Amino acid sequence: MSDSDLCYLGAAEALRRFKARRLSPVELVDALAARIERVGPKVNAFTYVYAERARAAARRAEARYAKTDGRLRPLEGLPVVIKDDTAIAGDRTTYGSLLYKDNIDETTAPSADRILKAGALLLGRSTTPEFAAAGICWSRLWGVTATPWNLRYSAGGSSGGAGAALAAGLTTLANGTDIGGSVRIPAAACGIYGFKPPYGRNPEAPAFNLDWYNHAGPMARSVADCALLQNVMSGPDPRDIAAIRPKLRIPKALDRNLKGWRIAYSPALDIFEVDREVAARTEAAVEAFRSMGAMVEEVELGWPPSIAKAAADHLGAIFGAWIAETFAPKERRHMTSYVRAFAASPAPKLIELLASMETEGRMFEKLGALFRRYRLLLCPTTALPSMPAAFDPAKDSARINGKPVDSFFGVYMTWPFNMMSRCPVMSVPSGFAKSGVPTGLQIVGRPFDDVSVFRAAAAFEMLHPLYDKPIRRPKL
Repeated sequence: MSDSDLCYLGAAEALRRFKARRLSPVELVDALAARIERVGPKVNAFTYVYAERARAAARRAEARYAKTDGRLRPLEGLPVVIKDDTAIAGDRTTYGSLLYKDNIDETTAPSADRILKAGALLLGRSTTPEFAAAGICWSRLWGVTATPWNLRYSAGGSSGGAGAALAAGLTTLANGTDIGGSVRIPAAACGIYGFKPPYGRNPEAPAFNLDWYNHAGPMARSVADCALLQNVMSGPDPRDIAAIRPKLRIPKALDRNLKGWRIAYSPALDIFEVDREVAARTEAAVEAFRSMGAMVEEVELGWPPSIAKAAADHLGAIFGAWIAETFAPKERRHMTSYVRAFAASPAPKLIELLASMETEGRMFEKLGALFRRYRLLLCPTTALPSMPAAFDPAKDSARINGKPVDSFFGVYMTWPFNMMSRCPVMSVPSGFAKSGVPTGLQIVGRPFDDVSVFRAAAAFEMLHPLYDKPIRRPKL
């Protein structure tokens, strides 16, 4: 196996080879470290790379595999990158901000804690826009992160570094966080798989663990690898009162038979202007599901455009208020333009937050009724394949099919499902635009029905393999 093939080896396959002693964790780390050094600067997916730390941990993992009675953990010896907004005690987490450039964490976030205790090797930290507050991925501290498929376009945000690192073959697994689409947007822009679990499925740290828009989720190059990481991340936790018990495990052997499934399809969620290329790739994905025996029907959700204001009010009342109140005006000169604009926005009133919650209730009345007839809902992940790599949401304008749209609420079709927070959603690669940038398809499940989402994603993946051959990888 070439070093390039090794760098794109799936996590589940790597574990099999470790156990059969056909591959050493040290070999895998060495191959990834060499590739990071060679092509990493092109995509700029890392804040810090810990190659030597990972090698030392890989040697310890190698010793465990050498013992016939060695106690092996679920991710033993697998390299992982942890997002730069996920705390690790004793490590540097900057949140993509000059204000936190010297920050050393005192605690470890539940998601990182579980991943590392499961035996994963910390290879580095992945880039994020400042405070994870944008659908693109650049910051004044770390620069621009691009999708490996076309370096002129963004890797997406806010888990952009994670998506870029996976697509570029620079890591085996990665975590993400998602408050408005931050796992699924980069999954679409980078051509990988990203899962937003139902609220409470994966524990988070206080106080944002109590924000039902907020989710921690797995990112990977395959559905099986996503399931592997999700099974580590999920389950009750003494630090998170909202964490659901009992723990749900995604089966290793997913039934890919979708024959007879009734699936709804919304090309625009009633309210989005969708790029023609995205629409075409989504239609092709719908036909793929039909070819597998599923009955897919186009539907109307009955959601009005005003739901965008409801989402903005929620995000502004919690996330925006945190930024505005935490940082004094004199500190804002160190912030990015998009975070300054967010902090300067008028704070929603409590009655507006209540109205937002009422809107969510009315939205689910429509969606819940739909789910009585259909098992899943399909729709695009983003209305555009990707934004330009250095796109500034505070200054630049977005257009789709020649029409001006809001640079966040009009481009990313993810945020409605942060409002529908108990619905599991996976973004899967659906094809490529003429620019070479991937497009994404969202598979939305009934509340807490994670397994159906994984089954549908695994079935679709069989028809649309990526990364298994050099011709199906970015040309870096």
